[in-house]
Amino acid sequence: MNHPTPPIAEQRPHQFERHGITVEDPWAWLRDAGYPEVTDPDVLGYLEAENAYFETVMAPHQPLTDRLFQEMRGRIKEDEATVPQKDGDWLYWSDHETGGEYRRWWRKPVSGGPDELILDEPALAAGKEYFRLGALSISPDGRYLAYAIDDNGSERFEARVKDLTTGALLDDVIPGTLSELVWVADSSGFLYGLANDQWRTDNARLHRLGTPVDQDVELYHEADEGWRVSVGETQSRRFLVISAGDHVTSEVRLVPADDPTAEPILVRARQPHVEYDVEEHDGTLFIHTNDTNPNFRLVTAPLERPSEWTERLPASDHFYMTGVTTFADFFVVEGREDGLDQIFLHRYEGGEGTPIAFPEASYVVGLGDNPEYAVDTLRLGYESMVTPGTVIEYDVATAEQRVLKVQTIPSGYDASKYATERLKIVARDGTEVPVSVVYPNGFPRDGTGKLYLYAYGAYGYAVPPGFSTSRMSFLDRGVAFAIAHIRGGDDLGQQWYLDGKLEKRTNTFNDFVDVARGLIEHGFTSEGQIAIAGGSAGGELMGAVVNSDPELWGAVVASVPFVDVLNTMLDDSLPLTPGEWPEWGNPIEDKAAFELIRSYSPYDNVQAQAYPPIFISGGLNDPRVTYWEPAKWAAKLRFTKTDSNVLLLKTNMGAGHGGKSGRWESLKEAAEEMAFVLWQLGVEG
Repeated sequence: MNHPTPPIAEQRPHQFERHGITVEDPWAWLRDAGYPEVTDPDVLGYLEAENAYFETVMAPHQPLTDRLFQEMRGRIKEDEATVPQKDGDWLYWSDHETGGEYRRWWRKPVSGGPDELILDEPALAAGKEYFRLGALSISPDGRYLAYAIDDNGSERFEARVKDLTTGALLDDVIPGTLSELVWVADSSGFLYGLANDQWRTDNARLHRLGTPVDQDVELYHEADEGWRVSVGETQSRRFLVISAGDHVTSEVRLVPADDPTAEPILVRARQPHVEYDVEEHDGTLFIHTNDTNPNFRLVTAPLERPSEWTERLPASDHFYMTGVTTFADFFVVEGREDGLDQIFLHRYEGGEGTPIAFPEASYVVGLGDNPEYAVDTLRLGYESMVTPGTVIEYDVATAEQRVLKVQTIPSGYDASKYATERLKIVARDGTEVPVSVVYPNGFPRDGTGKLYLYAYGAYGYAVPPGFSTSRMSFLDRGVAFAIAHIRGGDDLGQQWYLDGKLEKRTNTFNDFVDVARGLIEHGFTSEGQIAIAGGSAGGELMGAVVNSDPELWGAVVASVPFVDVLNTMLDDSLPLTPGEWPEWGNPIEDKAAFELIRSYSPYDNVQAQAYPPIFISGGLNDPRVTYWEPAKWAAKLRFTKTDSNVLLLKTNMGAGHGGKSGRWESLKEAAEEMAFVLWQLGVEG
């Protein structure tokens, strides 16, 4: 098929020198000098030309995109509602109206009474191209609702307060928030964090209702520009929590919820590469920390002497402790053993923890919505590659599990049509990498099959082997779906994460390539029949592996890809950069980090070779991966590559890192990506 001529971004001489090395960057002009305002007509002209090219190339495949969208939409219950949950005197839940893009938030008295609409997202989003609800928090007395909204995708939220007894909005409006909103005990105000000029949250502030925002009290300010501050509360709600940290070190302060201007209690002063978080029970702190082992342990300390830690549960080489939650009569430990989620109940008086058992060999499970402290049942969320999302109520006394809700798939779902496996594929350095695979029954294992391979591989984020209704459109067309649990995530513990960052970053890329080759050896597919996808740091992964092993891939989807790694890590004026140095290295000060990043940064390593078909997306208002990263990468690929395979760049001109808002609009984008993949793999629509 002959495609129209793609737009070509001109080259403008630009170079810089660092550590005695000169770097040429002729597409640097695609970064608007006035960012975050983007008004340069040349920049906008190029992005719009690429968008027009995208529309033209994809136009013949619009019928497939439409079919996929209708399939995906048909698997989503239009009037979906959450299971009501008690919090104090009220039951709370949310739902969608039939056909609605956004949620409505409801409550009713536990003692009985009418349903009360407390927040109407569709009304707030009316007339807006983009809408996202951020924080949402009810005051302890049930009277006020504090919430924050972003209406352009920039993650610049505006906090507002609604009086639920009258329905009126208060005059209290706080622009520029980037945090949770956490109420003080007497419902007179709340904690929040304000973003600074570099869009970094370096503070925790107290706002009292009815007072001017410029009189808000700063409870804490962080001096390290690489650190971020967040606010929360303990499960007991006795203490407000002010946490500061970067990707490798943390520090926590507690503030009495009934005396928020009291001197914050520092739990333990920061120590490099030590992370911890804190819960509280009856005057004892429960501290989850990696101070002695990357897989974390649980220690306790008296509130009066918070830095005196006594071990309660030791670290384990086999069990990765991911979190601890204290309730009135017991505490819950969550973690993963050999990459599989586990939940244990522990009594305060001691003894072995009680595991909660689940029937499948591979699944995803965790604590769900459990707002109260004194409870005798727990809400759990459960799913697997073949089991839809399930809400379970677990009886703490009897260990009985009661299913409250199973995700409804209106168009129908038969789990017996699909099979799932968890494989271990040996990477080039001998490390076994887990892979979760789901495929339709009868899928060929002779190398003739088509495969979609997904991964992320950064920041210690483990991609859960969960359920997806959209994925069924692949499976029902005979395409297998696999998740590579590569190093850089913490799928097998924190060491798994450490082994994919900084000087070990290339393990992530190698793992992904080796998993693909291993799946070929297992007969799932063959070279050139693998579609791959990743977003953000996973998009960086896509950029690295198309440079290193382009012949393996039949199609590539790179969403908001972090591909201009060197330039971004050299620019400490960008919102995220200083906080990212513990993850990637600081190339400003460290020549070795500069050379390592330069050796794999996808944009810097584009070369004159044949590349597979690639679909790149970006967001003009994205504060995380700035729009010029995908734009520069696409421009350089167009100029450099030697093949005639299609290359598409689509920039959302009114959205940010997460793409379009609204459940149907975001689904349309997923359908576009899937249509591109099916087209390139030659799968009939």
